[in-house]
Amino acid sequence: MTVSQATDLYWDPYEIELNMDPYPLFRRLRDEAPLYYNEQYDFYALSRADDVEQAFVDHKRLISGKSDILEYIRAGIDWPQGFFIFEDPPQHSKHRGVLSRVFTPKKMAALEPDVRDFCARILDPHVGSAGFDFVHDFGGLVASRVIGMLLGIPEDDQAGIRAAVEASLQNHDGEAAEIDMANFEGAIYAEYIDWRVEHPSDDLMTALLEVEFEDEQGTVRRLTREEILTFVTLLSGAGNDTTAKLIGWTGKLLSDHPDQRRQLVEDPSLIPDAVEELLRYQPPGMQNARYVTEDVEFSGGTVPAENVVVTIMASANRDDRRFPDGDRFDIHRKPMGILTFAFGIHFCLGAALARLQGRVAMEEVLKRFPEWTVDEANAVLRPTSTTRGYDALPVVL
Repeated sequence: MTVSQATDLYWDPYEIELNMDPYPLFRRLRDEAPLYYNEQYDFYALSRADDVEQAFVDHKRLISGKSDILEYIRAGIDWPQGFFIFEDPPQHSKHRGVLSRVFTPKKMAALEPDVRDFCARILDPHVGSAGFDFVHDFGGLVASRVIGMLLGIPEDDQAGIRAAVEASLQNHDGEAAEIDMANFEGAIYAEYIDWRVEHPSDDLMTALLEVEFEDEQGTVRRLTREEILTFVTLLSGAGNDTTAKLIGWTGKLLSDHPDQRRQLVEDPSLIPDAVEELLRYQPPGMQNARYVTEDVEFSGGTVPAENVVVTIMASANRDDRRFPDGDRFDIHRKPMGILTFAFGIHFCLGAALARLQGRVAMEEVLKRFPEWTVDEANAVLRPTSTTRGYDALPVVL
């Protein structure tokens, strides 16, 4: 089938203005070009829910081993051993399996008292004030403290590490950022790893040091130091950035929908579904990419082998074919089948923790601040090639 599309329809993940409010364009993609081809950067894009889900499921023909970020696939970066989100089976299965044993939903749920305590300690000083920043004063702090606690990083060091990890992953204009691989592979965590070797504790870093597994060669072993450093860096980066953006979107959406915010204040049992709707409506992670090893057919045509497909989860989450009236935010929706955390073998390992932090953050905010208004003049929305969220979101109480 030939890929066809309207001649005036253009989208790319690097054009900031297009991605400040991409959802009208995403609707056009779904309706006019469900398999879109961008000539400038030479990639295909999927925008409908069923197609995006199909791409995630078909991991043998649409692989992650070259990365799941468009510019990194093009750059041909050699990723360190253990960077499991950029691996394919059997390596991915083995490395993800190790983390799954120490990163279970049950263990994440056990963190709720600590997460709630963090939120209370952060929010209480703002009670009675004129306002605060949902990102700088709340979301970013919760994200760094929770992942830092999981890993066993001292609280005083967490903010600095978050900044270093984010800086190492920035990308722009369709070109892969120059990555200092020594830093990226976990040099910033080396001293903590060395300390934990001699001083084990009840944290994820210690668990990674002690876990034994059977690798893809059939050898029962422990993780190498390089693998541990890679795991720790990956978890820290992923856990910090997207959670901070999720909490930022909480501040924005509930300010934009005061009637629904009032319902949540009056009935907190609605909050879990509200978090799921928030994840659907404004996902912090906008899109992934896959390298195509064989021809694959989607609803809009066929992607030839040796090409790259971008799966736009943010568009899929608003597809009326799966979510009726998808451009409407509705805390009563109970959305099923959202693609925010991807799908299949690369489903986000931290989904349970993200949902927990989002729920507890919303509960604790609404306990203290039933009303607020975003200071739009000073809010800073920043899309990147893969994410979209606020760098700053000051609110007036």
